[in-house]
Amino acid sequence: MNTAAKLSAYGVALVLVAGGAWAVGTAVGPFTGEAGAHGGEDAGHGGTHSGTVAEAAKNDQPGGLASSRGGYTLTPTTTTLTPGTSTPFSFRITGPDGQPVTAYDVEHEKRMHLIVVRRDTAGFQHVHPALAADGTWSVPLILGQAGSYRAFADFAPTGAEPTTLGVDLAAPGVFQPVAYPASRVSTVDGYQVRMDGDLVPGQLSKVTVTVTKNGREVTDLQPYLGAYGHLVALRGGDLAYLHVHPDGAPGDGKTPAGPTVTFYAEVPSAGSYRLFLDFQHEGKVRTAEFTLATTGAAAPAQQQPPAAGDGHSGHG
Repeated sequence: MNTAAKLSAYGVALVLVAGGAWAVGTAVGPFTGEAGAHGGEDAGHGGTHSGTVAEAAKNDQPGGLASSRGGYTLTPTTTTLTPGTSTPFSFRITGPDGQPVTAYDVEHEKRMHLIVVRRDTAGFQHVHPALAADGTWSVPLILGQAGSYRAFADFAPTGAEPTTLGVDLAAPGVFQPVAYPASRVSTVDGYQVRMDGDLVPGQLSKVTVTVTKNGREVTDLQPYLGAYGHLVALRGGDLAYLHVHPDGAPGDGKTPAGPTVTFYAEVPSAGSYRLFLDFQHEGKVRTAEFTLATTGAAAPAQQQPPAAGDGHSGHG
């Protein structure tokens, strides 16, 4: 199957979502401020979670940049959390009628995906809040250290297009930013994960991760949210957010359970990207981290096919 057919079949092109500035520099004094959003709610697999860069051009504003879009608004109960402490965090999504949304479609076995990361890309989390009957989402959230965090709520209201909204969270205290050198190899809990392939701006880029443990290839990866891996990319400078799932799916008769998992990503611009891979093995989900710079020149701008919602084409 050629690349174009894969995109049609699996919807693996990405949607770009911009967050705020990437914090870089020296330690700063006590940090205070308001910011806010990201667990446990189960359901059946809802299709391929993916998107296209077309939506950014169509709306002149990528998803996740705002807390309100398309009639939907993300409203957290608080935007300031105590660092290092598990805090019950809750929020609501209100719809065009101003009322809390209570019906959501299942996307990758969950009705809400919440990504939280500090502005320097430290402390990455992908959690799934629980939904109450009144439309309130809740999840215990731990912001490990002080700083400004960005949270992305990724959801699909029933009968409406998938949407990504973003808010900031603040964890007051002395903030020491972290710099991440270029790295294609990540070690976590005795696993070594290598990422091969290049990110070429404006083009569909194939990247492949290979998972080994104690020098042996892992060939029995377990499905996590209906896939053998989930990949998030964050662009340096503005924390632009991309979310993509791999080519193929568990149980389709052709996708092996490791040691390799292949992704297709379309980054919109040159720069450095931080990438986070969630994978499950032996009953535990782990996150491997990478830092890649784009290669090659950006492709000439081309007209993109029509897209709806916030670029999550390919659902279902």
